Amino acid sequence: MESQHCLSSSPKMVILPLKTQVIPSGLVPRSPNKLPFHHNVSLTVSLTVGTPPQNVSMVIDTGSELSWLHCNKTLSYPTTFDPNRSTSYQTIPCSSPICTNRTHDFPIPASCDSNNLCHATLSYADASSSDGNLASDVFHIGSSDISGLVFGCMDSVFSSNTDEDSKNTGLMGMNRGSLSFVSQLGFPKFSYCISGTDFSGLLLLGESNLTWSVPLNYTPLIQISAPLPYFDRVAYTVQLEGIKVLDRLLPIPRSTFEPDHTGAGQTMVDSGTQFTFLLGPAYTALRTAFLNQTDSVLKVLEDPDFVFQGAMDLCYLVPLSQRVLPQLPTVTLVFHGAEMTVSGDKVLYRVPGELRGNDSVHCLSFGNSDLLGVEAYVIGHHHQQNVWMEFDLEKSRIGLAQVRCDLAGQRYGVAL
Repeated sequence: MESQHCLSSSPKMVILPLKTQVIPSGLVPRSPNKLPFHHNVSLTVSLTVGTPPQNVSMVIDTGSELSWLHCNKTLSYPTTFDPNRSTSYQTIPCSSPICTNRTHDFPIPASCDSNNLCHATLSYADASSSDGNLASDVFHIGSSDISGLVFGCMDSVFSSNTDEDSKNTGLMGMNRGSLSFVSQLGFPKFSYCISGTDFSGLLLLGESNLTWSVPLNYTPLIQISAPLPYFDRVAYTVQLEGIKVLDRLLPIPRSTFEPDHTGAGQTMVDSGTQFTFLLGPAYTALRTAFLNQTDSVLKVLEDPDFVFQGAMDLCYLVPLSQRVLPQLPTVTLVFHGAEMTVSGDKVLYRVPGELRGNDSVHCLSFGNSDLLGVEAYVIGHHHQQNVWMEFDLEKSRIGLAQVRCDLAGQRYGVAL
């Protein structure tokens, strides 16, 4: 018999510490419109699942719907969830309304396997895929036990880099789809804050009561009800209206930021993506303006063959002896009703392990979506550091404010 999720047991507020780790992105399922990274710093949260509880570590991804856990334990994948050890684990038959009615927004539709169980397929950035079944179990979150939470119990046979993959048990889908983690829990909002120093942070499910801090500026979520080929209807889509460098608005036509008739060109806020990616015309305008402001204080890397992560082609050589970067121009993303300012060393990203003689390589931390074949603007978590990010599902808006996330963590009793 199929269990029903117990909404009445959902707590009013839950606070969980966030951690980060480097995960090669081929190991994290990406829907077709997600960005194919070679490496991705991911935000992870720890909790327990099943009866008796098993420890799991999950990547927080506001760009995905289905939460999933590795369920196929092998020597290569010691960090898995074992459904056979959980007395509360239940598979979901393909005749279930969960399978027939609530999987429409999956990138690959759910199907029926030979055992008449609801079958899910996840696609990966390296074009491989992983198969498994929809199931439900008890998730122990904070001091609450949430029964009947639906997730994907996936076979873990898709990765060539098992060293990094083995550190993680799965992914927590946090988009607006009906089977996302936050939708199933029924929280009216959730928030997160990522520290700018060590990349730790906190995830807060429920009302934050953020009266102690600066007020949030809100930008409305954009919704298009009609299905369009390139528009992700369950993503957190906002309206980007402009880009400033040193508080000066770049001469980019407003139409550049509007989705076209196919849905291409939406702006998504995505915690599962590391950097921020802009469509070609906007990226070129930013690249040109930033280069003009920095060519007198930084030495440009003149190497047409070096494009960091396949999309970031403005890079600089910085002497290893130079401990501090020169003062860099701020870059501000202007949304309808709110702004996100990237300043200091967050504007450039030091490429790990990349040396040219006695110089390290630092690249502009904005990339060109066109070089990746992605038809969207994507706001990644690198530029969300020390920004309180509130996803208000009830009022269909995102709130943001510059804060010290380590201090926010102390306020909520989470040591960052």
